[in-house]
Amino acid sequence: MPTIYFLRTFFVVMVFASILWLLSFYWLKFMENEPRRRKVSLALCRGQIARGSITPLENTRTFIIAPYFDRRFRNLTRVISIIHHKDVKELYCWFCCQSSGNISVIRAGIDVLGDRFGFPYSAANLLCEIPQNCNAQYMSIHWAKQGNFNQMPWFEIRNQETWNPSSEFTVCISPLFGNYNNVLQFIQSIEMYKILGVQEIMIYKTNCSQLLEKVLAYYINEGTVQTISWPITSFLNVSPASHFSKMKGDIGYYGQLTALNDCLYRNMLKSKFVLLNDIDEILLPKDFLNWTTMLRKIKASSPHAGIFLFENFVFPTSIFTSNSKYNISSWRVYPGVNILQHVYREVYQPWKYKPKKMMVSPFNVIQISVHRVLRGFGPQFHVSPDLAFFYHCRYVHPRDISQKLLVRDHTIWQFGPSLVKKVNQVVQKLFPQNGI
Repeated sequence: MPTIYFLRTFFVVMVFASILWLLSFYWLKFMENEPRRRKVSLALCRGQIARGSITPLENTRTFIIAPYFDRRFRNLTRVISIIHHKDVKELYCWFCCQSSGNISVIRAGIDVLGDRFGFPYSAANLLCEIPQNCNAQYMSIHWAKQGNFNQMPWFEIRNQETWNPSSEFTVCISPLFGNYNNVLQFIQSIEMYKILGVQEIMIYKTNCSQLLEKVLAYYINEGTVQTISWPITSFLNVSPASHFSKMKGDIGYYGQLTALNDCLYRNMLKSKFVLLNDIDEILLPKDFLNWTTMLRKIKASSPHAGIFLFENFVFPTSIFTSNSKYNISSWRVYPGVNILQHVYREVYQPWKYKPKKMMVSPFNVIQISVHRVLRGFGPQFHVSPDLAFFYHCRYVHPRDISQKLLVRDHTIWQFGPSLVKKVNQVVQKLFPQNGI
């Protein structure tokens, strides 16, 4: 009996060991072939993978920014783009299906964003549902159902991973242009964002000065800033105005609306909240040390809101405070504005309509404009300026200042000591002995 028991046990152990060996063998073979498998699937498309942030499509008056998988709507792929909204009437999504080895072609729904501001080119979403049984990681856009897909640019479909936010707050900055050189205010703004609890700042850059490039390189290396090249002037006649009636062109304000929508979707799965603004704007909480505590107070009033609108107050750069504490002489060598010297703003007039700026939960937004959500989910909450507001420090023509009522508001001074210390640390690293 003991011998039979021993043989039976030995047989079971050997069978189990054999199964483990076979599983390990096939797993190793699978992993060994995995890179080759991916190369074969990409070879299906046989075109060039688009690398730039703006890709023109031949003969279509269409520019592709990036496709994003939108899990909120079945298998929808949303392609952020710029189109001539009067001329472009028909486009097709070509999906590269790795699982079947086929190319699937679907007519795109062309959804032009409502805020066009009179310009012929506009931000748009090209909408296509990924076909069933098509495991597509890459797609292209074409003006016809048929064509030579070897010549097409192929785009990686982003946001196919699961929601796993690595940031509480991300700031999306509208395109920098005009050889932007407001170095001091730029450093102050970035340091203020960090004080307020921002983990990442995304900046769309058309162009800036060499001096600011040095500052950007510092913050990129630090891990605070990510820049997205935005060469829109290479493709379109860009107007620096926000409305066609003010200054004509193909598209307004350097494609700001498209950039903000792209930034929103870039952060759909990565950040819990996204702030959308210009570099000369800072969301200032009143009586709160950071955005986390500010938002906790706001959400207590509207727990289900995911879209928060704030008043935007202009603080004219031509009006200075006499306070000598923040009139820091060592900063005068750096080009730009010292925001701590500007504490006079326009008076709050709640009975007058005034464009607002926003902080949003990306999952609550489908399309966004500069001052409003065009399409979204759930309630919106208008935040009282007694809780927080956008500090917008910029040049205002003296003629326009004379027509405004101004009031002293030194909310920014509650962050003054911390801001001065941090800015000094940065400029000493960047420009030792003021050797700019």
